[in-house]
Amino acid sequence: MFSFRVLKSEGRARLGELITPHGRIETPVFMPVGTQGTVKAMLHKDLLDLGTQIILGNTYHLYLRPGLEVIREAGGLHAFVGWHKPLLTDSGGFQVFSLSRGRGEGRSGVRVREEGVEFRDHLAGDLHFFSPEKVVEFQEVFGSDIIMPLDECLEYPTTYAQARVALERTLNWLDRSVTAKRREDQVLFGIVQGAFFEELRIESALRTVERNLFGYAIGGLSVGEPKEVMYAMTELVCQYLPWDKPRYLMGVGMPEDILEAVAMGVDMFDCVAPTRMARTGTLFTSKGRVNIRNERYKRDFSPPDEECDCYTCKNFTRAYLRHLFNAEEISAYVLNTLHNLRFYHRLMESIRKAIKEGRFEDFRSSWHKAYTLQA
Repeated sequence: MFSFRVLKSEGRARLGELITPHGRIETPVFMPVGTQGTVKAMLHKDLLDLGTQIILGNTYHLYLRPGLEVIREAGGLHAFVGWHKPLLTDSGGFQVFSLSRGRGEGRSGVRVREEGVEFRDHLAGDLHFFSPEKVVEFQEVFGSDIIMPLDECLEYPTTYAQARVALERTLNWLDRSVTAKRREDQVLFGIVQGAFFEELRIESALRTVERNLFGYAIGGLSVGEPKEVMYAMTELVCQYLPWDKPRYLMGVGMPEDILEAVAMGVDMFDCVAPTRMARTGTLFTSKGRVNIRNERYKRDFSPPDEECDCYTCKNFTRAYLRHLFNAEEISAYVLNTLHNLRFYHRLMESIRKAIKEGRFEDFRSSWHKAYTLQA
């Protein structure tokens, strides 16, 4: 039911094909974040029109609401949300550590022990417990195609000692996740940790690969570290991951980050940037980011991006989008998100085409020259 193959490469950049029970995915791929079982401000038909191949759901949020029993009774997450293409769900571990801050006790407001993580949710403050086994069980109820194991998330900066403990715990939890997994119509990725220490990153990669899993994720990045550190750790880890397995850089990134990570050998990405920034009035364009709230766009009757083929750019002007946003119209969030997600998918389509045609490095260079940040 699952397969992955590299169709062509240029340097370390890879054009791939990932087969799942719910469809074929061309890689490199960007996965819009559908935290609550929906990509904010989007209908599924819009996502399909934009070129979305796979979306990401969040175990933490879906566990809290609507809850496992509702999703089970609906026949799984695909049926419940009405999305019939591939789904990836994360473990919810990052949200446990980030959203529970200030609740409970211990580092990041949670109690971490070998058995799992105890935390209070961000909604009502109720006490919950996630173990590796429970997280796998939750995702088996969801029926998502790709599932992620519970891992320990660290902040930046952190100490070597903390990173060592988290590395060992993450590997232990991975082994327990492998043992707990029952469904054959799902695949489990391993997550490489090690924080910002080269020695630990290499060790984590090598030991995670020993588990011979379907795919591998690079976790613990994009948590406040400088870009050069994120790039260095990503490039390092990719050198120790199998060529014939998919590679997923979790929580990254901005367009320029994606382009650089593809050059390092990454295949899969997710990030809230295109949807979240759309809701704050920031549009991604071929010439950089545009803050549509800016006064300079009040009488700008050009499309957001003249190179874009999305519904927003074909039909509306910057002046109109600025008006909608300042008037707090819901359509502002919809039109902005439509454009941003199409921008991301167009970027991935261009990357895949460039690798296929053997001109990825030329594309990468010219893209960076054209992409400048605007006010």
